[in-house]
Amino acid sequence: MAPLPAARLIPCNVFEHVGVDLGGPFFTKESLRRNARVERSYLALFICYSTKAVHLEVLSSLSSDCFLACLDRFVARRGVCSFLYSDCGTNFIAASKHLTEVQRFMLEQKNNILEGCSKRQIIWRFNPPGAPHMGGLWEAGIKSAKYLLTRAVGEKSLTFEELTTVFCKVEAILNSRPLCPLPASDNPDEFNVLTAGHFLIGKGLTAVPEYNVEDITINRLSRWQYIQKCSQMFWRRWSHEYLNTLQQKAKWHSDRSNIKIGDLVIIKTDNVPPCNWPLGRIEALHPGPDGIVRCVTLRTQKSTLQRPVNKLSPLPYSN
Repeated sequence: MAPLPAARLIPCNVFEHVGVDLGGPFFTKESLRRNARVERSYLALFICYSTKAVHLEVLSSLSSDCFLACLDRFVARRGVCSFLYSDCGTNFIAASKHLTEVQRFMLEQKNNILEGCSKRQIIWRFNPPGAPHMGGLWEAGIKSAKYLLTRAVGEKSLTFEELTTVFCKVEAILNSRPLCPLPASDNPDEFNVLTAGHFLIGKGLTAVPEYNVEDITINRLSRWQYIQKCSQMFWRRWSHEYLNTLQQKAKWHSDRSNIKIGDLVIIKTDNVPPCNWPLGRIEALHPGPDGIVRCVTLRTQKSTLQRPVNKLSPLPYSN
C-alpha cells in the first residue's frame, strides 16, 4: 500500500487542504404552496484532509456561477483553503442520468471554475480520469452522506431553506463522531474524546434537545417536525453504519490482540439522541475457555455495566 499523501500528514489549519465532491439531485420547491414549482438541488461536500471535518452546502443548480457562490460561502465560514482536490467527473457512472449531469458539469465548467479559483488564490487539483480510488477520502464521505440523506429525505420535496437546515444538522452529526481519546483521557475518570468539532469550534458539537418523531407518520407531522424526522433517521442509520465500520470483521487468518483494561470505547446503544456517543472505559475482562474476550465490564459516567464485545466499537485512532 502506498503512503498517505503529504497533505494528509503535515500540520496545517483545518480546511487548508480540501476534497470536494457533488451529489444529488434533491428535489426542492419554491414555496410551501401546493402547486409550487419543483426544481433540482445538489449537495456539495467539502472535507478536510487533515481532520476529516465536513462542510455541506446546497447547490441550486449545476452551473459555474452557482458553484463559485457555494465556494465563496464555504470560504466565508471556514477560511480560504490553499488546495482543492476533486476528480474530473469521468469516473461517474454514465448509466445514471443524474450522475451524468454532474459529470457533464465538471467537464464543461472545469475552466471557468479553475479561473474563479485562481482569482481566489486557490489551487484546484484534479485526479486523473478513471482513478476514483485517488479520491477515496471524499468519495467515502459523499457516499455515506448522500446515500443516507436520500433515504432520510425520501421523495418529499423540501424548500431550499428546509433542505439547508437538514444539511446543517447532518453536518453537525458527521462532525460529532469521536476520533481518538484526548490526552487527559488517560485518567480513568475522564471520558473526553477528540472530534472534528473541536477543530471547528474548540469543543464537541451537540444537538438541541428534541422529541423523537421518527416513528410518527409523515401526515401527522408539521414541516419543522418532518425536518427533525429526516435528521433523526439519518443519525440512527449513519451512526449504526459508522460503528460497524470501526469493528474489524476480517477473517481470522491470524490472532488479533484483545481489548485491554483502560481502553475507551463507544457503546452501541439504541435510541440515542443525535450527536450523543455513549462512552465507557473497560474495567475488567471476562475471557472464555479459549482465552478470547467476549464480555467485559465497563464503567460509564453514571454506572458500571457488562456488555459483549460486539456491542463495543474502538475509537478510530485509539492506538
